[in-house]
Amino acid sequence: MLSFSDVTPGERLVVRYRLAEGQAGGHFSDALGELREVTEESVSIQTRTELVRIPRAAITHAKRVPQAPTRRRPRVPRSE
Repeated sequence: MLSFSDVTPGERLVVRYRLAEGQAGGHFSDALGELREVTEESVSIQTRTELVRIPRAAITHAKRVPQAPTRRRPRVPRSE
């Protein structure tokens, strides 16, 4: 697993973590996004939709991932 002492805010990561008992979505979840903050208790990841704060004790896996590809403009259908 990735050591959080080796990463800096701004790097893109994927983090798998255990959900708290009773949370919807199964037993695990993933957060993919930009690392915002690392503390002794938690890791914060800015995903595309929200800031996710994950307790470090719940993290099972973490790794660096490449930057997201730039989005292309939607294709405009050709008129015939």
